[in-house]
Amino acid sequence: MSETARFTRDQVDAMELAPGTRRENLEGWVPETAGEEELRQALDKALDYRGDVTLTLKDGQRVEAFIFDRRTGPSLAGSLVRYYSPGAPEKRSLSFDRIARLEFSGRDCAAGRQWKDWVKRREERLAAGEKHVALMPEPLD
Repeated sequence: MSETARFTRDQVDAMELAPGTRRENLEGWVPETAGEEELRQALDKALDYRGDVTLTLKDGQRVEAFIFDRRTGPSLAGSLVRYYSPGAPEKRSLSFDRIARLEFSGRDCAAGRQWKDWVKRREERLAAGEKHVALMPEPLD
């Protein structure tokens, strides 16, 4: 296609409404983390979670965290989870082997918000005659 080619409305809609992935509702879930594999799977899900989790460490300390990265190694001691904690501006890290329990304690800020619903609301606003409906996200709170 040339640089000046135009897309039809149907082509644009097809691009915008590409199928997404289905997300689990993890809010409030406390996974069983008795074994190494269960802990790794729970931390993988926590990485994709769009809310805070609470980590209970083996020494009893509780850490509220937003997990944004994890570095997996051959053992739990050689694996790290990286997170932000409320009130602490710096990134923090914690070895997997220090974690006794994980709770999906915070609200999932994007739960129930789907692209197709946003597009539908936008189309309704345009059909009602509203002008300049920007391609801006809705506030999460």
